[in-house]
Amino acid sequence: MKKFIAIIMSLIVINLCFMSLPSYAADIEHGEQIFTANCSACHAGGNNVIMPEKTLRKDALEANGMNSVDAITYQVTNGKNAMPAFGGRLADNDIE
Repeated sequence: MKKFIAIIMSLIVINLCFMSLPSYAADIEHGEQIFTANCSACHAGGNNVIMPEKTLRKDALEANGMNSVDAITYQVTNGKNAMPAFGGRLADNDIE
């Protein structure tokens, strides 16, 4: 009986994981639209036309303390240096 319950629970977990994938894909598409419309002028291809050393590449983000969702969300919302604040232009869920 324990083995049967374990199998059922595993199937439920697997099912829940696969059911959540389409919404994740939709979020990626929405994020791409937001980025293209608001960020790509300065950050096309993950680069930075204003401060070339501060790209969106993983190593540069880590070096600049921007390697967490909270740090990126804060900067996009409030701006920093030459980067404008998008908190007044974008909804919180768009920034997220």
